Amino acid sequence: MEALFTSTAVVAFAEIGDKTQLLAIVLATRFKKPLPIIAGIFVATIANHFLAALVGAQVASILDGQWFRYLIAASFFAMAAWTLIPDKLDDDPGPKPAKFGAFIATTIAFFIVEMGDKTQIATIALGARFHDVLAVTMGTTLGMMIANVPAVFLGSKLLQHVPLKVVRWIAAGLFLVIGLWVLAQTVGLFG
Repeated sequence: MEALFTSTAVVAFAEIGDKTQLLAIVLATRFKKPLPIIAGIFVATIANHFLAALVGAQVASILDGQWFRYLIAASFFAMAAWTLIPDKLDDDPGPKPAKFGAFIATTIAFFIVEMGDKTQIATIALGARFHDVLAVTMGTTLGMMIANVPAVFLGSKLLQHVPLKVVRWIAAGLFLVIGLWVLAQTVGLFG
């Protein structure tokens, strides 16, 4: 349960103001079909984050050692810093939505845009930390949905009322706390 809850919280906060959330708003305003967009986000996130969590867990099981745990802690510290940098939607977020229906466009665009994104990197780190691919995938997918479903339904109005700077600081704080926790476990402070 720890893997599920931690993954959900980390990704839900990290996703606020992220380029994929901005993409959700763009797709929602373009297609005006929230349910196919939400389904596309869900499918793309499960596929992308399952692969990311699997990579993290596999790498961790192969490289399991004290130096690797230090590397995991450092990755959470790096994510804390990266979270403080606001994302902007690139001019070309991937496939042009007009060529496809809302579901296909969203699925393809989200999968591509999520590649190398901070939530995908966080999923790799969470997979390495917890060695539980299914719980991490479920948690990170739930976190993405918590952050993106309101964006789809509320669109650009959401951005006018959410203090993104405060949410970015909270997300950075979560990454920092997890990094400190992993570091403390590595040096033997907790058993």
